[in-house]
Amino acid sequence: MNAHTDTDLVPFRVDIPEADLADLHERLDRTRWPDPIPGRDDRTDFSRGIPNAYLRELADAWRTFDWREQEAALNEHEQYTTVVDGQTFHVVRVRSANPDATPLMLVHGWPGSFVEYQRLIPLLTDEFDLVMPSLPGFGFSNPLSSTGWELARTTEAFAEIMTRLGYDRFGVHGTDIGAGIAGRLAALYPDRVTGVHVGSDGNSLAMVGDQFPYPDGLTDEEKDEIAAIREREAADRGYFDLQNHKPDTIGPALVDSPVGQLAWIAEKFQGWTDPTRPTPDEAVDRDQLLTDISLYWFTKSGASSAQFYWESTHSGLDWLAGGDVPTAWSVFDTHPLMAKAFNAWGGIAQWREHESGGHFPAMEQPELLADDLREFFAGLRA
Repeated sequence: MNAHTDTDLVPFRVDIPEADLADLHERLDRTRWPDPIPGRDDRTDFSRGIPNAYLRELADAWRTFDWREQEAALNEHEQYTTVVDGQTFHVVRVRSANPDATPLMLVHGWPGSFVEYQRLIPLLTDEFDLVMPSLPGFGFSNPLSSTGWELARTTEAFAEIMTRLGYDRFGVHGTDIGAGIAGRLAALYPDRVTGVHVGSDGNSLAMVGDQFPYPDGLTDEEKDEIAAIREREAADRGYFDLQNHKPDTIGPALVDSPVGQLAWIAEKFQGWTDPTRPTPDEAVDRDQLLTDISLYWFTKSGASSAQFYWESTHSGLDWLAGGDVPTAWSVFDTHPLMAKAFNAWGGIAQWREHESGGHFPAMEQPELLADDLREFFAGLRA
């Protein structure tokens, strides 16, 4: 009989069975590689997706990658599982020694995880108690207990998790899916959320006219520029359309083939990180990238995380959620139109733009992100 109740915070440690590691190594050793195409041997040519030469290199690195070392680093932090609305959630908490520390939730997106924040943690713990929940179907918030886990239901679950941890008031930072959850938390719980911080990048302009409305006041030339960005980014939407509409089709391939999962995620890190870096593991630390991918592999999150896209797309929920809670944006690999597109009304309390970085700022530019977070929340405390 399970002695725990659904509302308990159950201590958790990452402990991947040795058999799962052996299975990964065996599958990598038996990879059935595509035949090389003459003229397609440039390891930095991502024009048709992830190049075979680079993928082989990354797979070799994964084969010799020390998972146990990374697992030990993850286990340095306090972790729990808890059940909300029938779904098990994994939560990492890092408490500050400062008794006046601000509780701050850090929410990841896809294809990220709580692993994204490993380099950011030591930069913030002087001033913040950090809470990093995993989205349903991601990482150790698995397996999914039911259908229906989308943005709104997850937002309510995350608020409940903060209650169970003893935090009545807290700030939120999010990127990607996490940005939508952060905004919705503020809209639904303005008496609890002290501030919202969004991490974004210049590629977000591709969402204008789709998930975000065109702001008033754009010139015809500026609209043409955004249209050109949308057209350029359309080639990168294959994953988005498939996970939005046919997650059951891609899921088995990601769960069965480690190289398939490796390619699926690593290609996105190349397209969404600092464009001056020719390969993803030059934009982010290779071990951190492989730790994130390993987490997807060991927990079968390739299939279950894709379900979040289907659920959110078919929920009819607007990505934007209004509210009066102070909000800040940090934009990496910025574009001259970002502020005009996303802060046309001037309502964002702190707007910071950075030339470097990209979609994963906690991995690419943790110092810049930490500075922006400290500045924003210090202003709220003052």
